[in-house]
Amino acid sequence: MDNVKKATAPTVAPAAGLRGVVAASTSIGDVNGEKGELIYQGINIHDLAKNSTFEEVIFLLWNGRLPKRAELDELKRNIAANYELSPELLALMRQFPKDAEPMDTLRTAVSALAFYDKNSRDISRENAVKTATRLVGQFPTIVATLERLRNSQEPIAPKPDESIATNFLYMLRGEMPAAEDARIFDVGLILQADHELNASTFTSRVVAGTLADMYGAVTAAIAALSGPLHGGANTNVMKMLLEIGDMENVEPYIKNALAQKKKIMGIGHAVYKTEDPRATNFRRFSKQMAERTGESKWYEMSLKIEGMMLQEKGMYPNVDFFSASTFYMMGIPLELYTPIFAVSRISGWTGHILEQYANNKLIRPRAEYVGPRDVPYVPIDKR
Repeated sequence: MDNVKKATAPTVAPAAGLRGVVAASTSIGDVNGEKGELIYQGINIHDLAKNSTFEEVIFLLWNGRLPKRAELDELKRNIAANYELSPELLALMRQFPKDAEPMDTLRTAVSALAFYDKNSRDISRENAVKTATRLVGQFPTIVATLERLRNSQEPIAPKPDESIATNFLYMLRGEMPAAEDARIFDVGLILQADHELNASTFTSRVVAGTLADMYGAVTAAIAALSGPLHGGANTNVMKMLLEIGDMENVEPYIKNALAQKKKIMGIGHAVYKTEDPRATNFRRFSKQMAERTGESKWYEMSLKIEGMMLQEKGMYPNVDFFSASTFYMMGIPLELYTPIFAVSRISGWTGHILEQYANNKLIRPRAEYVGPRDVPYVPIDKR
């Protein structure tokens, strides 16, 4: 093998994980990591969290502006018209193993939606918006239905006059949620609706860039979100809090974890160098839930961990950190945290897919080859 040539070293090393590489243009959302700022179509996330609703944000992400009242009413009607699952899809979902991972069942159910849409491959703007509306309407019903089926409970039909947030909690619990719970959950959906070119959104654009149908692009995005380095962090945050158990155990647990160089889930972010603005809102929600439920220790333990990590590592909480205790005190099962992320992010995924279709260019990057060259072929009997 002496005559095998080594690959030429690249003049510029490729960015690991494409960190800092601009791979697409978008008007949907932007993350300013230095300022700790997140905007949707130019509007600050704090303003949306304070004043908006998830349905209004869906319109904003898809259309680049806030809706007029008649436009918002129309969108709500169209989404509500898609709440109900088809008998065929429900029959398929009943066959899923009860011990299957929820993200796997969600991925399979969403992929199957294409079977029952004869226009699934029509990616014109008009039809693609209809598909996006169908997906946004179906996601909360699918997730709530899957959770009930896996617990041997019958699905609960959605209420067409209720919002996505209220409907989801109703279908999950079988009773109407408190107005405070519904509002917190609604804002939670707003906060997770889009986050620029995260792994799942980038995946959706890559698939859409081939002019595959929207169901395929969204199914791929769900697969990306299911990975532990993307989705699921808030589930692991809550598992950590449950493992710690009480306030008195926080300091020794965190110090021991840091000594062993273990990652503290929900702390730090690939882009934000200061506080994640979504965490700002979820911290407030965690406090509100603690005051309403009397389960203050989860909020207080989270504050203690936050303070220790800021002092020891100069690291701030991300969106997952306080959302964990917020959802837990709301009575949401841990295994649903990532599917709920998808219920929110479907708005951003579809917004990016619509944007990709409108000005499409096949996404085909190059790789820096680092293997050998000019390797002679050796016949099998001489190897």
